[in-house]
Amino acid sequence: MSKSDNHFFFRLYKKLIIDKPLISIITVILITVLAATQLPKFRLDASGESLVLESDTSLAYYREVTKKYGSDDFLVITWQPNAGLMDATALTKLTDLVSRLEKVQTVANVNSILNVPLLDGLTIDVEALGNIPTLRSEGVNKEKALKEFTSSPIYRDLLVGRDGDTSAIQINFVRDEKFFSLQEGRDAIRKQQRTQKLTPEQQLKLEKFEQEFDDYSRITSERTSTIISEVRDIMQDYRDVATLHLGGVSMITNDMLDFIQHDITVFGIGIVLFIMLALFIFFGKLRWVILPLFSCLTTVIILAGLLSFLDWRITVISSNFPSILLIVVLALSVHLVVFYRDYIAQNPKSEQQERVITTVTRMFWPCFYTALTTIVAFISLLISGIRPVIDFGWIMTMGIVLGFSLTFVIFPSFIQLMKADSHESGTSITYKITNWIYNFSVNFKTLIFSTTVILIAVSGYGISQLKVENSFIDYFKPETEIYQGMKVIDQKLGGTTPLDIVINGELSSDENDFDDEWGDESDEEFGDEFEDEFGSGYDPGYWFTANKLKQLESIHDFIDSLEVTGKVQSLATTAKVLKNMNQGEMPDQVTLSLAHQKLPDDVKGVLLKPYLSDDGNQTRINIRVEETNQNLKRAELIATIREHLIKDADLKPENVQITGMLVLYNNMLESLFQSQILTIGAVYIAILLMFLVLFRSITIAIIATIPNALSAAMVLGIMGLTGIPMDMMTITIAAIVIGIAVDNSIHYVHRFKAEFSNDNNYLATMKRCHASIGKAIYYTGVTVIAGFAILALSDFIPSIYFGLLTGLAMAVALFLNLTLLPLMLVTVKPLKST
Repeated sequence: MSKSDNHFFFRLYKKLIIDKPLISIITVILITVLAATQLPKFRLDASGESLVLESDTSLAYYREVTKKYGSDDFLVITWQPNAGLMDATALTKLTDLVSRLEKVQTVANVNSILNVPLLDGLTIDVEALGNIPTLRSEGVNKEKALKEFTSSPIYRDLLVGRDGDTSAIQINFVRDEKFFSLQEGRDAIRKQQRTQKLTPEQQLKLEKFEQEFDDYSRITSERTSTIISEVRDIMQDYRDVATLHLGGVSMITNDMLDFIQHDITVFGIGIVLFIMLALFIFFGKLRWVILPLFSCLTTVIILAGLLSFLDWRITVISSNFPSILLIVVLALSVHLVVFYRDYIAQNPKSEQQERVITTVTRMFWPCFYTALTTIVAFISLLISGIRPVIDFGWIMTMGIVLGFSLTFVIFPSFIQLMKADSHESGTSITYKITNWIYNFSVNFKTLIFSTTVILIAVSGYGISQLKVENSFIDYFKPETEIYQGMKVIDQKLGGTTPLDIVINGELSSDENDFDDEWGDESDEEFGDEFEDEFGSGYDPGYWFTANKLKQLESIHDFIDSLEVTGKVQSLATTAKVLKNMNQGEMPDQVTLSLAHQKLPDDVKGVLLKPYLSDDGNQTRINIRVEETNQNLKRAELIATIREHLIKDADLKPENVQITGMLVLYNNMLESLFQSQILTIGAVYIAILLMFLVLFRSITIAIIATIPNALSAAMVLGIMGLTGIPMDMMTITIAAIVIGIAVDNSIHYVHRFKAEFSNDNNYLATMKRCHASIGKAIYYTGVTVIAGFAILALSDFIPSIYFGLLTGLAMAVALFLNLTLLPLMLVTVKPLKST
């Protein structure tokens, strides 16, 4: 914006905003009220898609596996009766609990100790297989059943803990065919879009699928939340006889959003109250509290209303936008207020409109570039490839554009509607603080430069120690219900996070185990009896032979021996059970074929269907990984298993697929480090280029970016040194720090250049800048630091890390922008004398 009234855009701005302050304020209020009417539609998203990479090729295969072998998205209730699992009252209560759970909407079945088959003592023959008892069967010995639960390879550490005092109740849901049909349709066109340009018809079809899927996913999300709430209400009625905890992937994502919703409400209000207090302390007048706060709140409300109107899903990551937006817009308002107050202190007899025009014309470009650099920082998040992070980038970009526009509407309008103010510069406590920082910087120049070098070295070493490992349980405090439930499931019931290995058979004529092992011998030895029993050419499949079961048993035992794996289930588990039913010996092929054909459906549902495809030529090994194990390293675990399968088990790489939520989550974590480097690099280069345009000096541009780059490097270094993992929350910190902290650099250098032209004296210019723009930097810095630090009171660990680390980085940026930055300007002397 030009300083000249003749500039077209300024004349338009003056005509529409400055000359009509009351209309401008009323318009803003009406838009805010209209946006507020949409807030009831504001929603948080609890879908599993928020935990995986959008472009992960493993995702499609994972969905195929869950469709074939069953979803791992079920709920688990841990049942620890006070009087023991086999207590009569406890069993009666358990029966009642299961009965009520079966009536919950979309529940397909409920598995518990009551309905699983009891196989101990049975033999593999047609008569025995046709009459398999359960705990509900008449005459069953309860103590013998408990012994089987705690020793059977099927049930131990999965259905019942090996100590015999804890059991699991697994709630399985009906597969939502409409949900998966929409998802598959959308993903198929997206896959095609990645390789070729879509036709207009295909683009319309994709948009239709995306809209329908989004609408339906909202319905399923609300339904899931209702189901979890209903299950918890049912559980509450049985806490007098047992200790119960709820677990499951859908429960974790749902509860994460409950924590986030609580944080948005409680800490959003907390940040607003703190801003009010800080502004009153800094400025001492109510008008300077109301004006910045009005700009902040209208921006957040209008953006939230717009997102609600657009039905934009808010996830764990993007839910931070209100607090960050409050702070960004507050910084813009504070800089305008400080300049305005300094101007009226120097020009006490000036007219109100003159004060306003001077403030907005002098501060437009610095504020414009601060907003633009912050936008660049958030736009850089788009390269992460993680949908919630991408959404967060877009939401913050829209919010900053909105906040900048509203600030330059509200500030001049609000000021003109108030009585003319007066201000005496140089008397506030803040002036004394910034003057002390000036004296400290000048007198301890060597110390500051030396500390900077040390900071660079320590940060570099810390960054080299960064890790991307994390577990869901680390997101919650130990005293929370979700933590306690996950811990019980993890330590007593076989682990939390599912991992699947899918192995395809090699179907060549010379590798058919059934033919190789038996050939025509079966016909000769068993004759018509065999053919009558099985029919001509009955084949249970590639993997259901004695040799292949032994091979799988070796793989199974290796995986089970790994420290971080919990319960491992596979056809080897089935083989162990069949051996127990066959006097400890692996059944011959005829007996295996008999079992394969004659097992009742409920027993097949336990022993075969989860691990063997219908044609018998593909097998699945299901692993539960212990999230609480401190030595868990996902990438290392996957690599170890894959190496064993290929080198030791002699399987062909193309026949082995490792999948599951653990793989998808690991892929997301591993992309974080690369995307963090790309993000910071992109932000730094973009900001450097903008500084070059703004300051027209490569030297000044480099100097101005150094404090902010150091503050971002420091926060990453601290994460590495303290072992704080990089995850979906902490990935955004470095970009946010650079984007917000760079605002202060722009304001300081811009003011420094303006002041330097007065006397060409670097030290005098530095002192004047500390007395003027230094106050605004101090005000915004302290407010930002304390505002983020409030998140340390959250029960959600990522929010705590986010708040403390961002607050710490902003503190370092504040210190460097008021010490290192001016000292570099004074030392390098990049400005030309005029």
